[in-house]
Amino acid sequence: MTIELLWVVLITILTFGEANPRLKEVCNPSDLKGLTIFKSGIHVDTSGRLAKWVGGNCCNWEGISCEIRTGRVAEINLSAFISSDDSPFQAQMEGLFSSSITLLASLQVLDLGGLSGLSGTLPKSIGFHLPELRRLVLYGNNLSGAIPKSIGKLSKLEVLVLHENKFSGSLPSSLGSLKNLKRLSLYSNRLLGLMPDSFTNLTSLVYLDLHDNSLTGHIPQRIGQLQVLEELDLSSNFLAGNLPPSLANLTAISVMCLDTNYLEGPIPFPSSSAQMSSLRLLRLHTNHLTGKIPPTLGDLVSLQRFSLANNKLEGAIPSSFGNLSALRELYLNGNKFSGQIPKSVGQLSQLILFNISHNLIQGPLPSEMSSLQNIQALDLSFNLLSLSSIPKWLAELPSLSRIYLAGCGIQGNIPGFLRSTPSPIQELDLSANNLTGSIPTWLGVGSLAQLYLLNLSRNSLVSKIPDSVTNLHDLGVLDLHGNKLSGSMSRVFEIGLEFPDGSLTYLDLSENKFSSGMGQIGVGSQRGIQLLNLSNNILQGIFPTSIERLKLLQSLDLSSNKLGFNLPEALANLSMLETLKLEKNRFAGKIPNGFLKLRKLKQLDLSDNLLVGEIPVGKPLSDFPQSSYSGNRGLCGKPLAPCKPTRFG
Repeated sequence: MTIELLWVVLITILTFGEANPRLKEVCNPSDLKGLTIFKSGIHVDTSGRLAKWVGGNCCNWEGISCEIRTGRVAEINLSAFISSDDSPFQAQMEGLFSSSITLLASLQVLDLGGLSGLSGTLPKSIGFHLPELRRLVLYGNNLSGAIPKSIGKLSKLEVLVLHENKFSGSLPSSLGSLKNLKRLSLYSNRLLGLMPDSFTNLTSLVYLDLHDNSLTGHIPQRIGQLQVLEELDLSSNFLAGNLPPSLANLTAISVMCLDTNYLEGPIPFPSSSAQMSSLRLLRLHTNHLTGKIPPTLGDLVSLQRFSLANNKLEGAIPSSFGNLSALRELYLNGNKFSGQIPKSVGQLSQLILFNISHNLIQGPLPSEMSSLQNIQALDLSFNLLSLSSIPKWLAELPSLSRIYLAGCGIQGNIPGFLRSTPSPIQELDLSANNLTGSIPTWLGVGSLAQLYLLNLSRNSLVSKIPDSVTNLHDLGVLDLHGNKLSGSMSRVFEIGLEFPDGSLTYLDLSENKFSSGMGQIGVGSQRGIQLLNLSNNILQGIFPTSIERLKLLQSLDLSSNKLGFNLPEALANLSMLETLKLEKNRFAGKIPNGFLKLRKLKQLDLSDNLLVGEIPVGKPLSDFPQSSYSGNRGLCGKPLAPCKPTRFG
């Protein structure tokens, strides 16, 4: 066979190799070089896929697909998530994302999603070398740097997914040239600057997600040109200005999240009942929106989740809200809404959660709310309701398990019908009312046996803590501060053990008249407490060393009691402690040197005690201000005045 004939055979293999599988035994040299260099940049691959990249036939390598006609590499699919017959497996790769990928000139799909150990940058020239690219999927990596301007040259690109990386800099306006782009996902990066007006040219876009960046400026006024857009998420940025009226022209939109920005002005949509008819999720909370709720919002009949919370909206809640027959969650809290809750709210048969707290809503509550058969969570806290008592129909709602009625003007005893509600109560907040009498002895039985959160703070309750509290095996949050409770608090630390370290994580018994029970801290089953506030009681005696068993404790406040003797060295073993407040007690002796081990301590107050000696030298103790140690006449050393030299002889 002549040399000329050999060249003909080789060219035939490279060009038409797939037509005859036996001929396709080598990889295009450029593709082979690009893949080999990419592999050399990866030093860890828990999936073992790259270890199988041997030989010259790259089209048979795992994760590689080639174009049948040309034999060129068309797809690289090395996602971290691998499906198998047994169970899904998440692989990891560690190494550098190589610019050698640009050597694969026929590449259509590049998917390295979820490989969190992959670092590096996108090649600046990527747009000039990969003209066939349709899908670029690099989410959940550790990539950084700017998004290259040349990316706008990838005219066939349909999917660009770069979220959960460390990309920085501004969004290149060239992205607006990607006329075939259907999905653009850049959320959770470090992008800043303006949202380019050129984005409004992306008329094929179905999904746009830029949330959790640092974008500024206005939402483009012509954003309504994106006629096929179904999901839009610009939340958690620094966007300002008014909501563009053209948003109403997004006829295909089903998800719109513009929350947690600095948007202002009125809500301009919808202007007619025909607009935004497919909208299921609308989040506008945590902005600076003003004005009244447009009654036309009641025309969004597909709406399932709707949040206007934490704005500056005012006026009455439109009765048209009763038309939102698919609504499941409604958040109106943190505004200036006034008037009464409209009777039409009772028509929301699918409603699961309703939060209208922190407004200016007046009573009475409409009896039509008793028709909310599916409601699970109801928050009416801090309005002008002046309920006097809890409506009995509220306790008869068959699905209600989370009740928040703080600051509602409720008076008298805690009503007995709460012990026999149709659904077990998991969270009950009756704080900041005018409750009197005792904490019921039936607290841990019946409907209240499964409580996770109980807040009875800032009332006028006068009893002891009932023994039945030990039956609350699921209790995670207990707040009884600001009452007139007395006696021992030991029962709280004896709540039955349902979890290895107990269920309680938050315990506030401050501003009462408890006199004993300190000895049970860390002795009972509750050792998972993260916040413990027993301040402003009449506790006295020795500080229990058993507190060192609360290994997860982050905040401890025992101020304004009558505790005495030395500070226990055991406190130094609370390595998670961030706040320690022991002021206004009778602690004596020296500050233990072990306190220097409290490396996470951010707030310390030992003032107004009987402490003496030199403050242990070093961080974090020397970083706190003088006020942390004032009122201890025997203390000296940084940050207080230097200690006087000791005299001998």
